[in-house]
This record gives sequence, structure tokens and C-alpha cells, in this order.
Amino acid sequence: MKDSTQPAPPVPEDLEDDPVSDHHRSPFVELERQTWARLATEMAQPFDQGDVERLRGLGEHLSLREVAEVYLPLSRLLSINVEASGALRSATNAFLGERTGRTPYVIGVAGSVAVGKSTTARVLQEMLRRWPTTPRVELITTDGFLHPNAVLQERGIMARKGFPESYDRRALLRFMVDVKSGAQEVRAPVYSHITYDIVPGEEQVVRRPDVLIVEGLNVLAPPVTRADGTAGLSVSDFFDFSVYVDARADWIRSWYIERFMGLRSGAFADPRSYFHRYATLSDAEAQGTAESIWDSINGPNLQQNVQPTRGRARLVLTKNAQHEVTRVLLRKV
Repeated sequence: MKDSTQPAPPVPEDLEDDPVSDHHRSPFVELERQTWARLATEMAQPFDQGDVERLRGLGEHLSLREVAEVYLPLSRLLSINVEASGALRSATNAFLGERTGRTPYVIGVAGSVAVGKSTTARVLQEMLRRWPTTPRVELITTDGFLHPNAVLQERGIMARKGFPESYDRRALLRFMVDVKSGAQEVRAPVYSHITYDIVPGEEQVVRRPDVLIVEGLNVLAPPVTRADGTAGLSVSDFFDFSVYVDARADWIRSWYIERFMGLRSGAFADPRSYFHRYATLSDAEAQGTAESIWDSINGPNLQQNVQPTRGRARLVLTKNAQHEVTRVLLRKV
């Protein structure tokens, strides 16, 4: 039975207001949780409870069952796509008479703050490492390509951290170009969630993995239109596959507030934390602060910039109020 509380499957924007369009004309195949889970019945569970505890984010409810029924079939689908990509490269080389080398298969993972995209990315990284064709899987987050706080403050956009303009888009695009050009070594800046800033002099080195997962809020954003009306490159132009983690905005808001409350005795308690001042707030003060941050920053960013990119994904994981994936939308081949 379909969950009527879930968002409708995404359709192209030019069809959204078309009275004759419906989900049958969607570019996605819609699979309910039970149907999707059956795809993994003959695959062994690669995780134990320790893996789940290590990989899930604060406030999320990742379970061994969720891993087996949702992420195991997804990892197999991705491994099939990686294998097919290699076969296509070989066939293309034979046709052209060229000998171009393999470049990393790049997977983008997008979604709101607090929706669980980071956990999804970590689980996929661990699972793909266990398939024989993809033993080397790296993960980067676009947080590393945020402008340093000093730059954000100078530009007066510190309160818009996470919005598209807060990222060093050119640096991120250069990184993606180098990755897909087959560079032996590519470096990305590192972001600290303790100091809430870029770590000076620290870099993450990516050395031609089999798969690179790129996780971030705006990774599926369309190209920026230049002043002359032409379109530039977008990060997603370099993706071979993309996943959007979806849920109702009011549920995500609740998860964000729940996570904020939990962080008071966790990361916020660290004296080095940018948010250390929140550690001593009363429950009522913390609740009000979390609600204010969501309503002024994360909520508007979700509505204006993140959620509109959902229809650009190859696959959408739709969650219910308990953080469980209930539906999978897969773009038709």
C-alpha cells in the first residue's frame, strides 16, 4: 500500500502544472520498500551491529534491517552500473582505436541538513568496498569547499552558510575536472565540524579510487547561467550516478531540532567547538535556538535550493517520520 503522506514522485518542471500529467508519466520507476527489499533476498548481509553503530549519524535510526533491505540492493545496483561503465569504456576505446584509462566512477549524494545523507554516503562507501569490482571507494563532502568563515564574514553571508553562494564553486569544479580527467592525485580542503571552519593546511588526498562518492547539500544544483546567457558547468555534470535522500520538510525540521538538542552534551560540550556557547542552554532555550536556526537558514535553503534539485537525481530514497526508507524512485533507463 502506498504511503499517501509521502511527497509525490518528482516530475519535470514543465509537466508539474500539466493537468494530464501524473505519476505514470514520471521519468522514475516507483518501488515500494517491500518490492525493493526483495531484490536483496539472495545477497548476504555484510554488516554487523558494530558497523551500524559506527556509521549512523546522531539522531538517526539506521538498523541492520534497513541496511539489508535498502542499502544492500542499492549497493548491488551501483556495482552493476560501475561494471557497465567499464564495459562501455572498453567498447568505446575499441571503436575509437584509443587507449583511454579508467577514471573514478562518481556518485553524488544530495539532500537536506539532518535528512541522513551523510549516513547514506558512509553506508554506501562501506558496502561498495565489499564488492569485488570496487575495493577502493573514497568519500568527500562539499563542506570542504565552503569558503572559510573569514571570507563569509567579509562578504556578509555568514548567516547563509550552506547556501550556494557560500561555496568556492570554482575550486569544487576544478576538483571534479581533475578527478574525471584521471589525475593520479587530487586534493580537497578539509572542514571541521568542531571549529565550523576550513582547517588551514589540511587536505584530503584522493588517488584514483574505483568509486568516489561526493556528498553535499547542493551537489545536484543546475549550472549557473553566465552574464551572457550561456550556462557553465555544474558539479553533477561529472556524476555517473546520483542519489537524493528525501523526506517531508516538517519531519526534517524535527530531526534537526532533535539532533541539535543531542549535540549539547556531545560536540557542543567541546571547548573548541564553534557552538560551545550552546552547551549550557536550558532545554527551552536550546529548543528555541534550534527552531530559529532552522526557520531562518536551513529551512529556506531546503525550500529554495536543495529540494528543487530532487528531480535531477537518478535515484530518490524517500523516508518516513521514523527515518526509515519507505519508497525508492529510480530514473528509467
